[in-house]
Amino acid sequence: MRCWLRTEEMALEELMQRLNAVSRCTDEIMHQDIIPLYAADIQDQLKKQFAYLSGGRGGDGCPVITFPDYPAFSEIPEKEFQNVLTYLTSIPSLRDAGIGFILVIDRRQDKWTSVKASILRITASFPGNLQLVLVLRPTGFFHRALSDIAFKFHKDEFKMKVPIIMLGSVSELQGYIDKTQLTEDLGGTLDYCHNRWLSRRTAIEGFAQKVKQTAQILQSFGTELAETELPNDVQSTSSLLATHTEKKDKMKEDIRLAVEQGDDVLGSITKPVTENPEYKLNQDQLDNQTTVERLLAQLHETETAFDEFWIKHQQKLEQCLCLRNFEQNFREVKAALDVVSERLSAFTDVGNSCSHAEHILKDLVNFEEKSCETIAKARMLASEGDTFIQSNHYAVDSIIPKCSELHHLCDAFTTEMERRRNLLNKSLELHSLLEKSMKWCDEGIYLLASQPVDKCQSQDGAESALQEIEKFLDTGAGNKIKELNKIYREYAQILNEDLKEHVQKVFQKQESMEEMFQKRQVSLKKLAAKQTRPVQPVAPRPEAFVKSPCTSPGLQRDYVSNSESGVLRKVNYRRGKSEMTELHQSRGGSTMDDEENLAVLRQHVINELIETERAYVDELLCVLEGYAAEMDNPLMAHLISPELQNKKDILFGNMEEIYHFHNRIFLRELENYVEYPELVGRCFLDQMEDFQIYEKYCQNKPRSESLWRQFSDSVFFQECQRKLDHKLSLDSYLLKPVQRITKYQLLLKEMLKYSKNCEGAEDLQEALTSILGILKAVNDSMHQIAITGYDGNLNELGKLLMQGSFNVWTDHKKGHSKVKDLARFKPMQRHLFLHEKAVLFCKKREENGEGYEKAPSYSYKHSLNMAAVGITENVKGDAKKFEIWYNAREEVYIIQAPTPEVKATWVNEIRKVLTSQLQACREASQHRTLEHTQSLPLPASSCTSPSRNNIRNAKKMDERKADLTSLEGYVTTVAPKYPEKGKGWAKTSHSLDASEENDGWSSAEDPLNSSDAEEEGGGGGGNEMKLTPGKYTVVTDYERGVSEEFTVKSGDLVQLIREGEDGLWYVKNLSTGREGWIPASNLLMLIGNSKSAQSLSSSESGTASSTLSTSSSCSDSCNASSTSFSDIKG
Repeated sequence: MRCWLRTEEMALEELMQRLNAVSRCTDEIMHQDIIPLYAADIQDQLKKQFAYLSGGRGGDGCPVITFPDYPAFSEIPEKEFQNVLTYLTSIPSLRDAGIGFILVIDRRQDKWTSVKASILRITASFPGNLQLVLVLRPTGFFHRALSDIAFKFHKDEFKMKVPIIMLGSVSELQGYIDKTQLTEDLGGTLDYCHNRWLSRRTAIEGFAQKVKQTAQILQSFGTELAETELPNDVQSTSSLLATHTEKKDKMKEDIRLAVEQGDDVLGSITKPVTENPEYKLNQDQLDNQTTVERLLAQLHETETAFDEFWIKHQQKLEQCLCLRNFEQNFREVKAALDVVSERLSAFTDVGNSCSHAEHILKDLVNFEEKSCETIAKARMLASEGDTFIQSNHYAVDSIIPKCSELHHLCDAFTTEMERRRNLLNKSLELHSLLEKSMKWCDEGIYLLASQPVDKCQSQDGAESALQEIEKFLDTGAGNKIKELNKIYREYAQILNEDLKEHVQKVFQKQESMEEMFQKRQVSLKKLAAKQTRPVQPVAPRPEAFVKSPCTSPGLQRDYVSNSESGVLRKVNYRRGKSEMTELHQSRGGSTMDDEENLAVLRQHVINELIETERAYVDELLCVLEGYAAEMDNPLMAHLISPELQNKKDILFGNMEEIYHFHNRIFLRELENYVEYPELVGRCFLDQMEDFQIYEKYCQNKPRSESLWRQFSDSVFFQECQRKLDHKLSLDSYLLKPVQRITKYQLLLKEMLKYSKNCEGAEDLQEALTSILGILKAVNDSMHQIAITGYDGNLNELGKLLMQGSFNVWTDHKKGHSKVKDLARFKPMQRHLFLHEKAVLFCKKREENGEGYEKAPSYSYKHSLNMAAVGITENVKGDAKKFEIWYNAREEVYIIQAPTPEVKATWVNEIRKVLTSQLQACREASQHRTLEHTQSLPLPASSCTSPSRNNIRNAKKMDERKADLTSLEGYVTTVAPKYPEKGKGWAKTSHSLDASEENDGWSSAEDPLNSSDAEEEGGGGGGNEMKLTPGKYTVVTDYERGVSEEFTVKSGDLVQLIREGEDGLWYVKNLSTGREGWIPASNLLMLIGNSKSAQSLSSSESGTASSTLSTSSSCSDSCNASSTSFSDIKG
């Protein structure tokens, strides 16, 4: 670097010297170093032509200056006179001027007095050397005679260093100066034009100034270039190089124009010769030609000096640009190497199974392929740096360390990659051995479980089973682990604590299985021996295998794979189930055999659950690394269209969050239950809150699907798919989380089927219910986000409880009568969304498109505040209808569900919402009443105990709370009226219209006594159970129905459809599908205290009748005075 700076300084110094020499030489050529005077400066004075240099020469080459007849000669200012004479004497060469000038003073038309004055003035002021003065005296007789006399008389006054000769005619003048050297006005033949001479002198001097100015500008420009600091980035350096190049080009253009200008001047001088070769230039013209040629030579010297300097400067800038590019590329490549090195260092996992190790190895190979480009760039950049070093770049000291670092990083990465690959190959080899052993053990366990006991009763059967066992044991030579210590030594590099424990457990399982076979062999050998008497053979089982299917996690099962095992052999547990069922039938139903078979089936389910979970985690990781991470990879940025950039969160949603949950938490927890599959329900329950993340993913899925459809043909996705070697495109993998969350409930159902009598059955059932609840919540939320036109915030409406499509009739008091009548016959298709605080009515609109884009949307119509809503559970004539009414039945909506079951579910959910509102309202009212009671002034008494009235009030308050807690519903159930004229299940003293108007109750209005309460005797609290349509569970057998074919058994689910005449109820047995009539008295005995699965019956709420207190409006925060009422029923 310092060497280059010295070279730069030397180049600038050389340029300055050469350009200074040009300036000096130009001045010398133009005699500006002696007399700095230009024709342009005294152009007006020269135009007067009172003296001129015609270019003529005397006999010895003396320049001739002519003073023509100028009447106003005496009036010329002295300054102008001096300037003109000084300029004219500076034009000839120094050699010619040194000989002396010949002055020709033409005064033929003048007077003697003027002649005398002119001679005295000229001789006194002439700045150069004079050789001869020739005066043409006046031609007039008088003035001529006078001049002769006066000249003789005043001869002493004209004494000068040179002679003054008075001439009488032009012919006499030609005796001193050749005719060819005299102008035409002096009788000569010399071609002279004063204006042309003046123009040519101005052009020559202008060119001379241009040459000098160019040299000075190049000096300044060279200094500027040399003193410019080099930038530190590529863009600035490139910009500086372009700027300097542009300035250089402009300078070159100026020089070119100056050369053209000099050529033009030279051409104008030599033009006569060019036009007429015989023409001879006079001495003055020859001098002008020489002057211009010398000036052109100086201009070429200036250009040459600058070109040489520019070559060196340009080389410096280009090297600087190369250096900056090298440094920038170095930073980028260094960052890329750091990234790939960091990602390589993350490949610390050697895998927990064969497939896992294969997947990691495949990822490593893919990563190596992707990293090859980075390594190649690094090596290419290092080679480029080596080229700079060899070409003596001025920044060699900075380039050498960077090249060394690049070589080191590339070599280190290659070495580490090779080491990681060898470790993974070792891991794959070990896991392959372990899986072979596990597979062999599983096949052995399956063989033991599938040997039928009844066939072993005979000697031949026992011998056949024994041969099967021996044949199987012979296959273990190449499948089992022989020496544990040898495994430890051979795979010491990859054996971490977990893997070492896994090897130990596999080896223990292998030993346990072999022990089981040994015990079975012993038993079979005994059975194969000759028997003296018939014996009932019992298939012996190893101690580890005779386990209850309901063992606790504290016990061990040696025949089951542990939590750290690899991917087990995938056995079709459905096929196993079928085989076990056939085996059970052939055996005759031994209890221990059933338990053993169920344990094998449960093991198959847990194996599939863990295996598919690992595969799921691997697929998520593959998508995140192979697609999501590549969207942030600068090496892939050119393949991503601008519209797709910054859309990663939309395309992948919260997949990364899902991956971390399954990889770090759920998969590890599942593996802890591999030996206790019947207890896996606890694992799901413990992590149930985390499964809520799937709701966010599913809600984003439509946006992701839409984005994918726009860019599915992107080169970026195709390149990622090629690198991953995926046969399916990205959208198939984006669907994996949706498929996985629905898969769990199927696996839980299978596990529950084989674990009904086990300890964890309740947890399995609860986990299944919770998973189904999550699926429902996800489905509901997918519908909720499709609501359009709602101005408010849906989140403010509370949790979404239910959603579904219904037929809706409206019946409003304030509406027109015709509208009311028309509304009863023309239902509207509405999609209802039940929230905790409101119910929304929307219109479903099907959308065109494909995939998620075809999903329907819901146009918001109106909503009802749940604080002012009431319901009527049954509507006459249709078991699928119920009513939702608003503001004391000002607005009534008749809702028809698709099925009675859907109706019952909705009614039950709405009842829960209203009950919670009423309870909150009552508690607030009681709280204020209690505060009011406590705030009353105490009577003046010495006793500090509370009064009896206060005690009574407190007891009433507690009773009200208890009654409120026991109230399970407050929805009026109206007996449906069927075409049969059967006896109604509820009687009322009101008219039909009155009963229809007051058959329901809401938490937002004063409660009314229902017709069901009147049936019990004016509001008395009767304890007799009342029946209402709904679903019930039978608690005792019944075989004496009115219909001989209709029977029910304990545990059957029955549905009370309607009440007929003579106290009979028409009932459907949902377990058998049969229907029939049963007396109400018998029905009461059958269902006992069983609650309806559809809705709360009047009898249930009637048993809890008591005096309750509520405010007139919950929506007014219970501020109004309370009102008492009795016998509120469901």
